[in-house]
Amino acid sequence: MLTVLARTATRRPLTVMLLWGLFLLLGFGLGTGVFARLSDNVPEVPGTESESAARYLEEMDPAGSSVTGVVAGTPVADAGLRAEVERAVADVREVAGVAAVPDPYATPGMIAEDGHALIVPVTLEGGLDDDAEERTLDAAAERIREIDAPDVHVSGGPLLGLQMGERAQQDVKNAELISLPVVLALLLVVFGGLRSALLPLVVAVSGIAGAFLALFLFSEVTDISVYAIQVTTMLGLGLAVDYALLMLVRFREERRTTEDVVEAVHRTVAAAGRTVLFSGLTVAVSLTGLLVFPSVFLRSMGLAVAAVVVIDMLAALTLLPALLVRFGGRIPPAKTPRNGEEEGRFFARVARFAARRKVAVLAVTVPVLLVLALPVPGMRIAVGDARQLPADSEARQLQDTVAAHFPPGTGVSPVVVVARPGTDDATADRIRALGPGATTRELPGGGAVIEIRPPGEADGAEATALVERVREVRGDAPVEVTGTAARLVDFREMLAERAPWAALTVLAGIVVLLFAFTGSVLLPLRTVVTTLLSLAAALGVVVWVFQDGHLAGLLGAEGLGALSLTAPPLIVAIAFGLAMDYELFILARMREARMRSGDDQEAVVTGLSRSGRVVTCAALLLAVVFAAFMTGGFSPILQIGLGLTLAVLIDATVVRMLLVPATMALLGRHAWWAPRPLRRAHERFGVREEQPGLPREKVPSGV
Repeated sequence: MLTVLARTATRRPLTVMLLWGLFLLLGFGLGTGVFARLSDNVPEVPGTESESAARYLEEMDPAGSSVTGVVAGTPVADAGLRAEVERAVADVREVAGVAAVPDPYATPGMIAEDGHALIVPVTLEGGLDDDAEERTLDAAAERIREIDAPDVHVSGGPLLGLQMGERAQQDVKNAELISLPVVLALLLVVFGGLRSALLPLVVAVSGIAGAFLALFLFSEVTDISVYAIQVTTMLGLGLAVDYALLMLVRFREERRTTEDVVEAVHRTVAAAGRTVLFSGLTVAVSLTGLLVFPSVFLRSMGLAVAAVVVIDMLAALTLLPALLVRFGGRIPPAKTPRNGEEEGRFFARVARFAARRKVAVLAVTVPVLLVLALPVPGMRIAVGDARQLPADSEARQLQDTVAAHFPPGTGVSPVVVVARPGTDDATADRIRALGPGATTRELPGGGAVIEIRPPGEADGAEATALVERVREVRGDAPVEVTGTAARLVDFREMLAERAPWAALTVLAGIVVLLFAFTGSVLLPLRTVVTTLLSLAAALGVVVWVFQDGHLAGLLGAEGLGALSLTAPPLIVAIAFGLAMDYELFILARMREARMRSGDDQEAVVTGLSRSGRVVTCAALLLAVVFAAFMTGGFSPILQIGLGLTLAVLIDATVVRMLLVPATMALLGRHAWWAPRPLRRAHERFGVREEQPGLPREKVPSGV
């Protein structure tokens, strides 16, 4: 397949570039339409009790979703302000799709005790389609914002999702404006020429276009989270640069031995192209673990990110070779080491040091990584609220204003209990007794809704405990619990139930792919263990910062007592795939050196000396991309960005530069061991790069 791709790219380079140009237009034209389709319904899990109750309410409850306006910064008893508020309330009531707007001056609890703030809740009609709901929200919110007061904010409900989507779009633009020039500058340093530096960016832009288009297509059949834009864009940009960097470095090396550009491209695709292919496959397989979860959010993220990885891989294997055929003749070959000078001297020295002091290296690095991972067992997840947004966002300003003027718990989403027809009065009374101030409203058909406002946060420990208590008290009655806290409880249970199966799926796929790539049984196991160490260390730091609040202020965030429920699964899935990415970069060079010399120990040094620079540069570039996405101030993206940045840097330095050579030296020739039947299967079906000048019979066959 790679031979076919290489020949197509070299014979029809203009055609390949034209097709990718059309793809770019489609991605940045049609694909950007996904910004209008983003959803914040992350905790929804089909088939759970909370989701079943929510669907029932959508069908039976005449009242729809609601949004909240807050007016503050001046005495609300002022006659002029009161007249303005009353006119605004009357106007909003006339908006098509609005079901109710209570008069804040006549409704208890709507005016702050200090007299400097009031709340205007707006309830929409049930059964509105998306377009009608958006028109209603826009009209109602705009009218409330016209009230002449120092602080007027509108958010909550579906409006919060729209505001998050707008923030996501702005953050993506800002991150691209920051990261692309920095990446270009670093590539100029790496290659020392503008042409070489621009080619990875062309592939990266293709990855971004692919991210938008993939998300748009998936939005036709499923919800797409507001987090998807940033996550897929940052990964698409970073991996595209990684793959292009690997291919370009190999191309410049091949140019040292041949002046024929087309031949150099063929050799590059035959060697580095296989690494890119398997790297893309391993990253995609790492993300298949998300498909095991029934959560629409996790599944859609897994599919979208995997699609972006495949697009990056295809761009590196088709578009980049076509560009090299057209412009590669102007790219200078890599410098030939001087007489007696070892290529990659620094990395060779590091590899030799780690190999000679293997026990000491393991005795130091492993405990350090374990210490960094100590906070992981205490990790908590939560749905989160507007505090996850930057302080200048309207939703955050509304929440901060309410918190400053109203008693704790004001505006907190209640635990919603749906008592279907057939629920006896005694059960309903026991449920109402669980929370002071519980309210009840009847539903058509004989059902009822009981709302209990928990102390503390909507998804805090008290709220989730209340959900569990309701489910204990109801007995066999046809009662279901929904709301923010109930969805969090169901999401946690889903994660606990499916996580082992997701891990098994990913590990099995990774082991099979690494065996196909290396022909070893022990190398995949060693790789998984060292990768999990670096991953646990990165996740531990994220917990320490964003959950416990240490140094969070340096990132423009605060300790929220829990991580966003989106962060841990995405950090684990993506970081694991990226670690496999760098592992393959190094193993490919080690295997190549071993095939040439047959010396296991020297192959470790040679492999790291030839791949260390690429891995370090790739990790640095990827860290720059992730760090750029941390400038937006949206806490879930900050968590994901920090986790992935740390995972990449720890993996590319501590693990790949120290643990890999140390463990390879410890295993010695047994690192490449496989049972005889598996070795025969690999010799017949496994991956074999074509190495110029290496007779096939010289390839070592394992122990």
